[in-house]
Amino acid sequence: MRNLFPLVVLLCSAVMAAEPARRPNILFILTDDQGYGDLSCTGNPILRTPNIDRFAAESVRLSNYHVSPTCSPTRSATMSGRHEFHNGVTHTIMERERMSLKTTTIAQVLKSAGYTTGIFGKWHLGDEDAYQPDKRGFDEVFIHGAGGIGQTYPGSCGDAPGNTYYNPAIKHNGKFERTQGYCTDVFFAQATTWMDEKRKGGQPFFCYLPTNVPHAPLSVPPGYENLYEGKAPENAAKFFDMIANIDDNVGKLMAKLRDWNIDNNTVVIWATDNGGTAGVRVYNAGMRGQKGTPYEGGTHVPAFFRWPGHFPAGTEVGKLTAHLDLFPTFAEIAGAKIPEDVAAKLEGRSLVPLLTGDPNAQWPDRYLFTHVGRWPKGKAAASKYLKCSVRNSRYALVSAAPGGEKAWELFDLKEDAGQTTNVADKHPEVVKELEAAYDKWWESILPDLVNEDAVGPKVNPFKEEYWKQFGGGPKPGDIVSDFPQEGGKGKKGKGKKKATE
Repeated sequence: MRNLFPLVVLLCSAVMAAEPARRPNILFILTDDQGYGDLSCTGNPILRTPNIDRFAAESVRLSNYHVSPTCSPTRSATMSGRHEFHNGVTHTIMERERMSLKTTTIAQVLKSAGYTTGIFGKWHLGDEDAYQPDKRGFDEVFIHGAGGIGQTYPGSCGDAPGNTYYNPAIKHNGKFERTQGYCTDVFFAQATTWMDEKRKGGQPFFCYLPTNVPHAPLSVPPGYENLYEGKAPENAAKFFDMIANIDDNVGKLMAKLRDWNIDNNTVVIWATDNGGTAGVRVYNAGMRGQKGTPYEGGTHVPAFFRWPGHFPAGTEVGKLTAHLDLFPTFAEIAGAKIPEDVAAKLEGRSLVPLLTGDPNAQWPDRYLFTHVGRWPKGKAAASKYLKCSVRNSRYALVSAAPGGEKAWELFDLKEDAGQTTNVADKHPEVVKELEAAYDKWWESILPDLVNEDAVGPKVNPFKEEYWKQFGGGPKPGDIVSDFPQEGGKGKKGKGKKKATE
């Protein structure tokens, strides 16, 4: 990989002629379960997001940017630059959300290059101590447990007991703090305080701000209730209320960067972690599918990259890009050296040539692989075709039969972005090419599925640590584990375990 540090020096010198060149800060905001259509700047006819819209207008917009179809997988691929299955992440619960301890994270790479690193919000890559962010390259850790505040599942994946979106107990550098306020406000405020401290010290920072909202439960913050009541179905209206709060927090944070005079020396990225959920009934940008599917609506999300004076504002890039590309992009921006053994396994590419508007940028066609995972325990080898797809810049080959049998459909995305017409019979050579790529990829991931037989502890680590710190514990009859499907699809009460069991 070419080293970007000389380019950073040149660009910064041009913009801040009187100041010595500094490596830029990196701020990455990632929202949860917000789809491509859940912004006014992407066409939503009801929702208004003026601050994110303004941010998008000042950014390079990647209009063909893809992630994984659910939460932990996207976070794993983002942190590593590799498909989540290569990190052992095949689910969002049951120890299969744990990112392999052999994985090198972008936080570790940036830290080795002199950056201070912090995470504020949702980690969701393992709640046991060895898998926590402080062991994966983060200096400052301010997180909830599991995949959402208040979630609890059998084994290791669970949050602090009794947690809600209001006044949540948050694990801060190994100790729980009982916070005050709505969760999104709390995470943005803590991140803002930390960035203020770090910028005063002059050390470049990497701030990872992954919110747990607008993921269900649809718990609306005070002052935002009923903004969209009567304008959208009930759940979509609450979902939009929560996004309005995110939008306000983004606006306040961007204002702080300007007030601190680090706006021109901070790369800010805003994106979402998977396809839409509650908002798709209102608007899904013409896409088929949503979160948890291998169609466009499950993986195609908005992504905006802002660096004043360096990335040309208001431009749109339609090249096929993905969350896999963030690892090498952040490393190049920071002038960080990626270890050779890590670089050899990367599946992502640096986006810098696209983001800087390099007219000679080379971006060869590529394959992106999607698999929803979530197969029954012990059924990995038999789940090859269970909700999966492989695509290049023009075609998507999808198998989504309910029984998991091979049932390829081919879609010409250039002519049929909504994936309405199967053209497999018209292009057998394309089916053959994409299937061959998928077969090769599937064989490559099987040795890396390290969590398939993992057995978790009887009590969630976050609960155990919380009770150790504050006293108390489960009493006879208390629920210590329940496991509805992530996103609230399970039946309430089903699968609960009590402390007496």
